[in-house]
Amino acid sequence: MATEAAEPFRAPKLDRLGRVTVVANLVACGLVFLLMILFGLMMRMTQAGWLGLDPDRFYQIMTVHGTGMVGIAALGGATVMWYFLSRYVRLSSGILAANLMLFVAGVVIILAADLLGGFAGAWTFLYPLPAISGGQWEAAAAFWHLLGLLLIGVGFLVLCLDIARGLIAGYGGLFAALGWPQLLGLSDRELPPPAAVASSMSVIVTVLSLIAGALVIVLSMINLLVPEFTVDPLFAKNLIYFFGHAFINATIYMAVIAVYELLPGYTGRAWKSSKPFLAGWMGSTIMVLVIFPHHLLMDFAMPKWAMIMAQILSYTNSFPALIVSGLGALAIVHRSGIRWDVVSGLLFVAMFGWMAGVIPAVIDATIVINSVMHNTLWVPGHFHFYLLLGVLPMILGFMYFLGRSTARLGAGSADGWAYVVYVLGALGFVLMFLFSGRHGVPRRWAEHLPEWMAYDQWASVFATLVLLAAIWLVLRSLTGLGRFLAQK
Repeated sequence: MATEAAEPFRAPKLDRLGRVTVVANLVACGLVFLLMILFGLMMRMTQAGWLGLDPDRFYQIMTVHGTGMVGIAALGGATVMWYFLSRYVRLSSGILAANLMLFVAGVVIILAADLLGGFAGAWTFLYPLPAISGGQWEAAAAFWHLLGLLLIGVGFLVLCLDIARGLIAGYGGLFAALGWPQLLGLSDRELPPPAAVASSMSVIVTVLSLIAGALVIVLSMINLLVPEFTVDPLFAKNLIYFFGHAFINATIYMAVIAVYELLPGYTGRAWKSSKPFLAGWMGSTIMVLVIFPHHLLMDFAMPKWAMIMAQILSYTNSFPALIVSGLGALAIVHRSGIRWDVVSGLLFVAMFGWMAGVIPAVIDATIVINSVMHNTLWVPGHFHFYLLLGVLPMILGFMYFLGRSTARLGAGSADGWAYVVYVLGALGFVLMFLFSGRHGVPRRWAEHLPEWMAYDQWASVFATLVLLAAIWLVLRSLTGLGRFLAQK
């Protein structure tokens, strides 16, 4: 990574539709984010014995919560990627707007199918569960839920294809935008910027995951309409987890572009591509596509070689991110005289959340540990670490940046206090998940035994802090977006 002085940040030149859609995307992310935190708090309070949610409603909310968090992480990450990549290549504002319309339509359909129709098959919608509900929901509710997912997926697929078009036009191909010719010594052209490298990787991973997801969704929808049509359940589960694992991981690779683009302006040090940087992203591109079997370590019918590969590659997959992004962030911040405000604070803590979130993930990917901890609250602990302290702070930091907020940390400002409460509340919340998993508390249970409830009660307290702080941070960042819209 280069350490020369950073150039002043130059905002991309967006047309009116592009600016309006960026703001609309972020408004949708912020509001859905708050709703999903509220739903999460309601579930934890129910498990704590403080709220009497009916079990049927609990599982419906659990389904909306899981699906919704993945959806807003993707929408927010894609918005970050689209905005910054627009500095380097030409992208379509119309397609960005079309993606938002399909996203909103899909969300409305999913909310109706789950909260009104009663579908409660979790975000995984594991085949043949949608068609075999034991009377908990009608086949029509499952069909509409899957249709909502399909609409959202189509929107993201079209958006990613347009981004791929822009990268191909600007750099001569996706692999060229990843810098592979320079890395392999086949070209002496200038290395592509980190935003182009991360975008290329994200597009490759997202497109492949969406194709797999669309395939299994369509097969499940056919099964709902024609029960005689069947699919091998293990094949369907592999498709679902390939889709889910690659898609949610791609969101943080999209959102981290905000760190690459904005943190140098706070430190005065450039963050440019280098051959180690390109090698790290090449490794991540390959490994994130093949390590998904670590979600299937408890499926005895899976080939043994796939399980072993998943464990080994789960370990090695963490190194590219740690080296090129985590250590890179530390390198440009160390003794830089960085100006700390809400934006830089959120972006820096997001790198901590990403790096630290790797640890419980790798632990769970160890076969002998997975066999006793996979179906415990340890698993939601590790992915809440990624989301609450990784992806979402990146998106919130981007929202504050667009609003041109300069609220300082440590100066007694309300924004600074909200930042501190959010970080401490989120850290306490995820630790309660991990402690619960360590002691064998099962996941996806609406009712908990009395000996488990202390963890649930502490988790509810921390979740309340997260919700209150997030309300302030989201509303403050959204009110500032009017300045961005007023730009010419």
